[in-house]
Amino acid sequence: MVARALWALLAALRAGWCLLPQSGYLHPDEFFQAPEVMAGDILNLQVYYPWEFLSNSPCRTVVFPLLTSGVTYWVIKSLQQLDICSSCINSYTLLVSPRLLFTVFSFILDYSVYRLAPLWGADLWKALVLLAGSYVTLVFYTRTFTNTLEGLLFALLMVLVSSRKSSGSSAEPTSSSLLGVITTAGFFNRPTFLAFALMPLLYWASLIVDSQKNIKTLINDFLKFILCACFTAFVFITADTFYFTSVSLDNLYSTNKSSLIDVIVQLHDKMVVTPFNFLSYNLNPHNLALHGSHPRVTHFTVNGVMLFGILHILAIGAGFKMLKKYVHQLMLVRWCCRGLPGLLVHSEGSPILLLFYFVPLAFLSLFSHQEPRFLIPLILPLVLFSASPSRAVRWKLLIVLFNLLGALLFGCLHQGGLIPCLFHLEQLIHSPASSSHPQHYTLLFAHTYMPPRSLLNIKKTDVHVEVIDMAGAGEETLCQTVEQRASNFTCSNCHIFIIIPGTVRATITKCGVSFKNETLIFPHLSMEDPPQIPVLSSGNWRSQLGLYILELNRDHQSL
Repeated sequence: MVARALWALLAALRAGWCLLPQSGYLHPDEFFQAPEVMAGDILNLQVYYPWEFLSNSPCRTVVFPLLTSGVTYWVIKSLQQLDICSSCINSYTLLVSPRLLFTVFSFILDYSVYRLAPLWGADLWKALVLLAGSYVTLVFYTRTFTNTLEGLLFALLMVLVSSRKSSGSSAEPTSSSLLGVITTAGFFNRPTFLAFALMPLLYWASLIVDSQKNIKTLINDFLKFILCACFTAFVFITADTFYFTSVSLDNLYSTNKSSLIDVIVQLHDKMVVTPFNFLSYNLNPHNLALHGSHPRVTHFTVNGVMLFGILHILAIGAGFKMLKKYVHQLMLVRWCCRGLPGLLVHSEGSPILLLFYFVPLAFLSLFSHQEPRFLIPLILPLVLFSASPSRAVRWKLLIVLFNLLGALLFGCLHQGGLIPCLFHLEQLIHSPASSSHPQHYTLLFAHTYMPPRSLLNIKKTDVHVEVIDMAGAGEETLCQTVEQRASNFTCSNCHIFIIIPGTVRATITKCGVSFKNETLIFPHLSMEDPPQIPVLSSGNWRSQLGLYILELNRDHQSL
């Protein structure tokens, strides 16, 4: 009863924190792989289109962005057009509506645990509490990452391949058609999904073979899988081709080449297969190095611990024990001549769950670019393994403290001032005073993550707002840009704002300009420009953990 109430409380926290909303900014991809693109396409807002969505280098399918952020933006646009909500489109709804949809989708994980826990010998409510209490669920699974969708599809795949007869005595293979659809959809969402799908599909294939069906039925199951996978691929390829190229239904109907073969040839010439472009780009070590290279053991030694804490460490310990046990059995087989069949007895749930966890981890470790969010789909097999009745949770306090710290760091502090800053600037730009007397705004961001321009809610036709992203520019480049803007600061209705973390606030004072307004947004933690410990212990700690919005003074004097 206590565990049920705790899960319900954590589930409410997940939804409530999404609506609050969370201020932490995890990674630019949470905006620039779906919401930013759809805001430009559907709401006609000024946005920054990442290179993956440009027609000359399409590496991301448009299907999932359309079905998630696209649908939510279409809904709020329709509500505003129907006068049901006069100001439905604002920075809050632009941020929260896609996140809310992903938060609803995140309960697929809870459903999966509900279905899988009895089948894999895990304690149901212990597993649900471990899942709902993990900061990975509270933070990462409520964000618009392709990795989040990858985790949800992986969960559905595990549910499908784990279906068993109610007696639990024998395994019952599930629908081959659904497996084909989900596997292909996951591949188009992120080609790395194949690493997660490998073990579930091998497990499914073993269930089919063990079910002792005749050869005709076995072939039929595999044919269903392949045909549905091909049909799903066709749908994705068609949608991406129409989106990224000039091909449209009107072009096909109006073409002078009326034969079906000519139409097929035209489609083939312009066909866009985004996963192949993705793989072609990411299999090039030089391209991966542009995004950051890491040691091959980063996932095992750093990222797994960062996401899952002690559960990852315990899983590694259990994995070594299992490996030692099987090596010992193999040696007994060899020395005592007991034969190989004794080694191939049907495995219990825990060893297979460990394979579901470590096999994808091993495949992802083959690539030099390794980020923590790549591992978030692994939370499902990990909590099922950790919630086994024979594996008592002796680390409750440590698990609670770890997830509290993770939720605080990534849900609130990490780049936590940027989203509230954009909210503040959106209100300023669209204030009644700005509406009655047109103003020109220049927004210069330095040493922050890439700002999602869509949250400023500026139409593409509006030329009165300019956004400059200086990224991690050095002092000389930053001062040169600021001074250049200050020297051109002539119009009476012009406003120049510089947004910069408190840890590099001193840099601006060396640029020979003054400011008439300073706004400090707290908290904001930049790991690229972290605060120094001695400074945090002084009275200046709030400034070091804040983000400044500095308005340039028109009549600036050298400081």
